[in-house]
Parts: sequence; structure tokens; C-alpha cells
Amino acid sequence: MLNASERRRINRFIGGAIIGVIIYFILITLLINFEKDSNQSSITNYHQALWYTIATLTTVGYGDIYPVTLYGRTIGFIFVLMSVGIYGLLIGQITNLITTLKQNKMLGYNGTVFEQHVVMIGWSDFGQLVVEQLTGAGKKVAIITNIKSHIEHIHEKYDTNMVFTLYSDLENTDMLKKANIEQSTVVFVNLDDDTEKLVFILNIKKVFENLEFVVTLENANLKNTFISAGVTNAISPHDISSKILASYMFEPDVASYTEDIMSFAHTPTDYDIKQFLVTYDNPYLNKDYHESFDSIKKTYNGILIGMSKKDKLGKRQLLKNPERKFTISLGDYLIIIVNGNSFQQIQKAFNVQEGYFKEK
Repeated sequence: MLNASERRRINRFIGGAIIGVIIYFILITLLINFEKDSNQSSITNYHQALWYTIATLTTVGYGDIYPVTLYGRTIGFIFVLMSVGIYGLLIGQITNLITTLKQNKMLGYNGTVFEQHVVMIGWSDFGQLVVEQLTGAGKKVAIITNIKSHIEHIHEKYDTNMVFTLYSDLENTDMLKKANIEQSTVVFVNLDDDTEKLVFILNIKKVFENLEFVVTLENANLKNTFISAGVTNAISPHDISSKILASYMFEPDVASYTEDIMSFAHTPTDYDIKQFLVTYDNPYLNKDYHESFDSIKKTYNGILIGMSKKDKLGKRQLLKNPERKFTISLGDYLIIIVNGNSFQQIQKAFNVQEGYFKEK
């Protein structure tokens, strides 16, 4: 959809073109009237006048047809001057078009075909850290910002095959569609304060009812408010950082291990926690959880630490190292500690990318 500036530009172009056509036909009509009374003139009808003006405006100048009267040559002189102006106009328009196309691409106005990606609303230093973790794990991200100066910085830093950037008013839902927001797995609302985040979520849910949201909260007491508003996960960075800090004080090895497996694996020997959707291709479909635990450890050197299942109401439940018997079913998620080598083997055997997939 065109914005107001583009519509005004198109309207000005159409208006100028109409005026130009009118002036052109007035001039060739005058040229015919001036030339037709001369016995030496070869411009006596519209066909000849059109041929002469086109040859002049394109600077071809065959010389087969030309005006002979004083007034006719005056109009011919006008066409000669117009030819210079038209070429300058064309070069300017082509340059402007190329510049506009490049700018529209940089600003994200052409849209993206990303699917099952993360949409980030707003940009900040914290958001940059999140994007680095996501792209490091192979996840595509669409960043939407209403601050134009952010765009060039993001383009310089990230591969456009992994990160799409859109400059837009955050209240413009038509523009948000260019980030393919409806096909995203989750929307991370990365705005400045909690009130702004809540207002944005309430407004956008009126248009996109099925989106899943993640927010970070400055005030952890607002968590229930955000959950009631339809947020999937409301996280307090202060709570997480305080827990890790406290853990470093009395069990530093546990804290170090926790921090390592929370980030993506940088090398084949680094460990990470991954979740894999159970599809028809999964070799553990309809198998017992505990038997699968032993097999995954023996076959892939991975450690199955839990699973996610839906309850009768369709709400997803996280089962952490369950004690009783569970059968792995279609649509469950297996949560496994893996290193870089075992991750590649498991991903190939399960025939599915790691991570959460939004149900369509």
C-alpha cells in the first residue's frame, strides 16, 4: 500500500503528464496552421507534424520534414529546447526511480517472505543481543522500528537473508503485514516501557488475533496483567539475572553450566538445549519416554530432559524429566541437551528443524 508521500508524487506526475500532452497538441496544431499555407512546407497534417516533432524530440533529426515559415520555425525551436529538457527529465526520473527502489528495499517496503520467524517490535541494545542469539541458532528475524536511523545500522550488521528490517509507524497494521507478521512464530515486543508494550499488544490483537507474544518486563509485578492480555511469555530480565548471579555465589559451576546451555552452541563441542517437534518422521513417535531417553543417549549422545505435551484443553504442559510412563505423541516437543555434533545427527534423524512451530 502506498503512503501519503508516494500518492502525492504519483498525482503530481499524472497531473504534469496531462498538462504536457495538452501543451504538445496545442503546439503541433499551431505548427500545422502556420505551415499549411506555405507551398514549400511539408508539414500540412497531423501525421507529418507528429513525425517531425518525434524526430526532433528524440534528437534524430532526419531532415526529411521541417518547418519553413517564421512562426513554424519558432515552434520548431521550442521543440528543440524541449528535447533537451525531456532528456534531462528522463535521466532525472530514472535516477529518482532507482534511488526510490533502493530506498524502499532498505526500508522494507517490498516486504518479506519469511515464515516461522520471530518479529521484533522496536530496536535497542538488548534487542541486538537477542537477535545475535536467534540468528546464531539459525532463526530468521523481522525487525520493525519507527526510528529511521536504526535501519542502516541493522543492515550493516546482519545478513538480509536472516534479518529483515521494516521502517514503519508501529500503529500502521497494514505496514506490519509487510513483515509477514501473521506467519511468525512469536512477536517480541521490545518497546521502552511496560505501559507502551501493553497498549501495543492490546491494539494489535484487535487485528491479528492469533499472534503469540513475548515481552520483557521492567516491573515483574505486571506479569499476570500481561498474561491476561494474551501474552504467551512475560519475562523479567532482573529476575533471571538475579537468579544466575545468586547461583554464581554459592554454586558457580552450576551457574556457569546453566549460562552455557542457555545460548546457542558456537562450536561442535559446545552444549545447548534444543526442542524438536515430533512429526511422523520422528523415530520415537509412539515410544515410551524412558526407553527413548536411553536410546537418544546411546545413539546421539544427547540427553532427553523433558517434553512438552498438550492437555485436554489444548494447553501445552512442560514435563521436566517425568517419572511416570509417558508415550511420545504426534505434536509433542522433545527437549534435549545436545552438542553441535549430536544436534546435526538428531536434526537429520528427526527430519525437522529445531525450535517451536506455530500451528496453522
